[in-house]
Amino acid sequence: MGVVMDIVYEGGLNCTATHGPSGNCITTDAPVDNGGKGRAFSPTDLVATALGTCMVTIMGKVAEQSGLDIKGTRIQVVKDMTTTGTRRIQALTVKIEMPAGLRLRDEDKRKLEAAADTCPVKQSLHPDILVRVEFMYPE
Repeated sequence: MGVVMDIVYEGGLNCTATHGPSGNCITTDAPVDNGGKGRAFSPTDLVATALGTCMVTIMGKVAEQSGLDIKGTRIQVVKDMTTTGTRRIQALTVKIEMPAGLRLRDEDKRKLEAAADTCPVKQSLHPDILVRVEFMYPE
């Protein structure tokens, strides 16, 4: 059986979503440019957030298997929406900044980059969404 998320529309373009297994809740709000107040993540913000968190989670699994500690890795995701036609995500630009002091061999970098590229969220995105990924390693 799949994981259940229960969502209640609260009115005013706001929702409350409850994660079935944990009971954790989040709220959403429509963005200002789409009639909301922008007081919480929008649904498309959650897609961008899901991409970044999924990428670093899968990287974390690979890092653990390789005896690496990537704690402190920072991810920034910039979401761009279409400006014409059907409103949808046009592009997601992901910057992954590895922590200062981390020394990685080229082989480790390749493994981590492949892990990010194969995360389930990225693989689930429509191919029309442009996804740009940049890795930044400490000097």
